[in-house]
Amino acid sequence: MEFQEVVARRRMVRNYTRKPVDPATLARIVQTGRRSPSAGFSQGQAFVVVTDQGDRRAIAELADEQSYVQAGFDPWISRAPVHIAICVSEEAYRRRYRETDKLVDGREIRWPVPYWWIDAGAALQNILLAAVDAGLAAGFLGTHALPGLKNLLGIPDEYAPIGVVTLGHPAPDRRSGSLERGWRPDSEVIHWGRWNRDPTASGPRPGPRA
Repeated sequence: MEFQEVVARRRMVRNYTRKPVDPATLARIVQTGRRSPSAGFSQGQAFVVVTDQGDRRAIAELADEQSYVQAGFDPWISRAPVHIAICVSEEAYRRRYRETDKLVDGREIRWPVPYWWIDAGAALQNILLAAVDAGLAAGFLGTHALPGLKNLLGIPDEYAPIGVVTLGHPAPDRRSGSLERGWRPDSEVIHWGRWNRDPTASGPRPGPRA
């Protein structure tokens, strides 16, 4: 599948068939998550791959899936044959940036933004796209909806889960009502050269000729 097609097909899918995911395919998807960037090659991301039915049901209970189903949605969390908890360690980044080659004036940098969260998001996107490329579907449930996930999965204190990717073969689902908002116009989102450039200009300006 061409990359642009993978990107275009990606969406949050919230229902799956009961067909299991091929283990080799699953391994490739997780490895694709590992191939995401990390500042200073800190490699602070980690993944907990959950396939046990009892554990998947327990995660669904943490998310109060029953209330979700009562609202008219499918039991997508417990039904998904694979859950992938994406985790990240802030301390792994701080340790890396205390090493000699990363010090600035003998000190750890002042972090302008928490790059560990950025890199965790990059790992998430890699997994979502890899799922589509493999002919599968995926959804994401943020950690705010999963109290007790760390204890359930035995995640060390150093690591914080950002949420769980549900993975499987797609089944017809009820799409999010948020999609009715539609895409914002490119003119509001993409800015060429400067934020408030002449609105009559469209697309990138040509670079210097060789």
